[in-house]
Amino acid sequence: MKRRYPFLVFVAGALAARTGDEMSGPALLLAGYALTGSAAGASSLLAGITVAAVVGGPVLGALLDRAGHPGRVLAGALILYAAGLGAILLGLARAPFAVTLLIAMSAGSAAPALSGGWTAQLPGVVPPDRLPRAGAFDAMTFNAASLAGPALAGGVAAVLGAPAALVVSAVLVGAAIPAAWTLPVPSGPRTPVRAAPLRADLAAGARTIVGRPAPARATLTSALSCTAQGALAACAVPLGERVLGGAGRGPLLLACVSVAALTANAVLARFPPPLAPDTIVWAGALVQAAALALAARAGPTLLVGAVLLAGAGEGPQLTAVFAIRHRESPPRLRGQIFTTGAGVKLTGYALGAAAAGPATTWSLTGTLLLAASVSALAVPAFFAIPSEAPLAPEDR
Repeated sequence: MKRRYPFLVFVAGALAARTGDEMSGPALLLAGYALTGSAAGASSLLAGITVAAVVGGPVLGALLDRAGHPGRVLAGALILYAAGLGAILLGLARAPFAVTLLIAMSAGSAAPALSGGWTAQLPGVVPPDRLPRAGAFDAMTFNAASLAGPALAGGVAAVLGAPAALVVSAVLVGAAIPAAWTLPVPSGPRTPVRAAPLRADLAAGARTIVGRPAPARATLTSALSCTAQGALAACAVPLGERVLGGAGRGPLLLACVSVAALTANAVLARFPPPLAPDTIVWAGALVQAAALALAARAGPTLLVGAVLLAGAGEGPQLTAVFAIRHRESPPRLRGQIFTTGAGVKLTGYALGAAAAGPATTWSLTGTLLLAASVSALAVPAFFAIPSEAPLAPEDR
């Protein structure tokens, strides 16, 4: 008899991989600056590994969908990412910077495996009636990783040095490989590797995301929310300096966001709300917009309350986006839809952070209000997409 894959193994693997991923960004910045002495070089490494995700996401997802054993493809992507982090560290010490940047971009193409690629395998692990609650726990691993990863990077760098933080990040990603390799083979139709050109699957996945109202709404709304979240991340250090009495206290604000998101998702896992996931998606964007607007003019106590409110909107929104994708994705395209969505959100976050960084020197208050406007824009953007749209026969 076939043994059932334990859900705890799925969660442990996801948590290890995502903690390593969340740790890799700060570790790249720290190691890049320590070994090159250039803040611009360190930032370009982070940008390279992040932006590559939007290109690699659809292709990686299509390969997962076509694979007879998608867990092994997922494990291969984890190996590529972990090895890429190690190669970046070696390149910083010995190779021309352009070569190291190319390595970072190559590794970044596998990054969606740690987020959407992993989540896409959830229907093969739990029965349909447990999927909503399992999805909430899966989303909690993102929140826990975003809390633990940066703190772990800073702690390891302080004790063992910046390069060691990048090594630990790679080790955590590698620790998830056995859990990925042993993922069960999902039931339902699969696309044989040679049955159709890869570009045909990529086109079908794009049509599903853009042509179906629910995935299109969820993708657009969550991407705008992530852009605002990236802007908040860029504002954290200036907020710490100007409101909390020290720049070093700024990252604590991001920790508060993660704690609130984790708590909100834990409550949702125990007490599922009566609202449809589609409603939670746009409501979460509205809550985050209100929080950012409040943070723009807040004193110390109110600022902490504002970022907690932002997390309370962010956590349930992520869970709801996952629920919509599980509900709307055809089994043969599920991996691609999840990894493409992850790539789009990562790009939105990177763009928000990149735009907000210089803007904070102009006006911190103005930057936060602009971020609030972007998050608020997600609500009319959600409703601007018609609720009904005809489906092509091949996408039904």
